[in-house]
Amino acid sequence: MPKTTNIPAAKRTVLQTPVAAAEPAEAREPRGARRKRETRARLLGAALKLMARKGMDGVAINEITEAADVGFGSFYNHFESKEAIYAALVESVFDEFTDWLDRLTTGLTDPAEVIAVSVRYTLMRAHREPLWGQFLVREGFSSRMLDRGLGKRLLRDLQRGMVAKRFPVADPFVAFLSVGGTMLTAVTAVLGFVAPEAPNAAILEELRFSGEHLPERTAATLLQTLGLKRAEAEKVAMRELPIVMSAVEAG
Repeated sequence: MPKTTNIPAAKRTVLQTPVAAAEPAEAREPRGARRKRETRARLLGAALKLMARKGMDGVAINEITEAADVGFGSFYNHFESKEAIYAALVESVFDEFTDWLDRLTTGLTDPAEVIAVSVRYTLMRAHREPLWGQFLVREGFSSRMLDRGLGKRLLRDLQRGMVAKRFPVADPFVAFLSVGGTMLTAVTAVLGFVAPEAPNAAILEELRFSGEHLPERTAATLLQTLGLKRAEAEKVAMRELPIVMSAVEAG
């Protein structure tokens, strides 16, 4: 399978957010506002590291403030509770990525391609940002998976494919569990076996498994789970990826 990173630039669909040439906002804002923003960012970063490992319920506020090197009382200048910082964290980590995927797939008319593109980009991001992937796995297996973020989006995309008769599945809930569970397991494999410096990379060689092109292989397998024939599933999973660039992604 060809590597997705070698897509010719001329064939890419690029939607880039314009970046103003004006003086950066950080240079214009008052010092107090800048410090407040930086403190909030440190709290979110510390919460991500801790909650990716132990979940929201396993982390105390004082652990977050200590990890962020912020006074305990300062926490409440930014968040009213642990649940509030968790909600902000989910928004910054997952909801923004979900919105990005929606922009990415807006022009796609094939529900199977929407699933394939979403699967591939999710695994690619987990490969690039292991902490993000670790948080996704922990929260993906929680009871919150059905009503927000990537889980809610996956459910919506599966339902659209079933309404369009693209996915001839008999049990929508089991289909959702199958696709979602396989996705999270694939992310776990990326973190443990495939990503750079993964702790168990040597096991793949011992078992003679290959982690190459895992996003495409996973997408093809999931499309077969949803009822596509193998040849068609592999063809859809290998279509050129549309690309959306924000100012952050471009930088």
